[in-house]
Amino acid sequence: MELLKEIYEARERIKDVVVHTPLMKNENLSKEFSAQVFLKREDLQPVRSYKLRGAYNKIVSLSAEEQSKGVVCASAGNHAQGVAYACHKLNIKATIFMPVTTPPQKTKQVKLFGKDKVEIVLKGDTFDESSQEANCFCQKIGAIFIHPFDDEKVMAGQGTIGLELLEDTKTPIDYLFLPIGGGGLASGVSTVFKQLSPPTKIIGVEPAGAPSMTNSIKKGVNTTLGNIDKFVDGASVKRVGEKTFEICKDSLEDIILVPEGKICTTILRLYNEEAIVVEPAGALTIAALDFYQEKIKGKNVVCVVSGSNNDITRTEEIKERSLLYEELKHYFLVQFPQRPGALKEFMNDILGPNDDIAYFQYSKKNNKETGPVIVGVELKNKHDLFYIEEKLTAKKFTYQYLNGNKDLFTHLIL
Repeated sequence: MELLKEIYEARERIKDVVVHTPLMKNENLSKEFSAQVFLKREDLQPVRSYKLRGAYNKIVSLSAEEQSKGVVCASAGNHAQGVAYACHKLNIKATIFMPVTTPPQKTKQVKLFGKDKVEIVLKGDTFDESSQEANCFCQKIGAIFIHPFDDEKVMAGQGTIGLELLEDTKTPIDYLFLPIGGGGLASGVSTVFKQLSPPTKIIGVEPAGAPSMTNSIKKGVNTTLGNIDKFVDGASVKRVGEKTFEICKDSLEDIILVPEGKICTTILRLYNEEAIVVEPAGALTIAALDFYQEKIKGKNVVCVVSGSNNDITRTEEIKERSLLYEELKHYFLVQFPQRPGALKEFMNDILGPNDDIAYFQYSKKNNKETGPVIVGVELKNKHDLFYIEEKLTAKKFTYQYLNGNKDLFTHLIL
């Protein structure tokens, strides 16, 4: 009950800065899943993510003395932008630590939102190293560290999404899908629904490559993951918050793990069909609907679209991951006969009329009868892979299928 009270107070504190984002019915998704599917468009916030809610609520709640010392955070993404925007609005100095490896466009965005109130410090090769530097700096100067998720005021700010949902919906929400990174948004919003709309089933969604909340709940104790796939950068953490873990383990009906490739397919679909630009974390909840399609039939469903800070330079990687997940792109290491016409034979006898060579790497070895060729083939129909392998065998091509060999694939392709 105490956190719910904080959420109501947060709504009053942030109402003049944070956008009350629309809850929009999506006709395409509703038709596909035979349900009423609504999108909570947090990608339409001034900083293009929900993170502004928690950051602003935390910073505006500080005492005048605390504000005068400035604030510090560590982030290479949406949290940094939320803190920067809040500090510019409140005329408070912010020192934001980011890894040295942070792309220039991200530091530029943080400066854009924070203007002269923000100093960016590039420290460490990873987020963990950068965060450690930020905490040391905080202790040294006596500033307040603004945690991205494991803080009651931050959770309360994110929880205001829940109050808006209940205010805007005309019918009870049967299923609510929430993205999980560190757990701040899930903790705040689930607190609202557990107390004000108990029948709503709250489904958390994590990237398959960073199942930190899933792993912790299964073990019954907050646990740090060893290695994670950082592709879904807005929701990939090695360890969730201590406070957020305690709330989520009791408030979530289920957690779905969505493969990164499926997320990429969803990003491309939203752009092509809806003209909606989302970052990988922003596509999480919509991508999860496929894994719940039988349960949500005929139901009222809400997906929180958490953000749209997508880097355009990642487009090719997103397309590649999507094609691999959809089994429409396949890589082979083929031993080609080193004679004229071998490539033409491969094209005519192995590939179908709708198959396309998307990758080809070959280096001729003059003293060999055969030479290794890496071939990437893009298909229109995933079932055509069977015919390619069948014809490779019939024509006595020696080959290795690379997609299923993660180590070799990474070494040769990525």
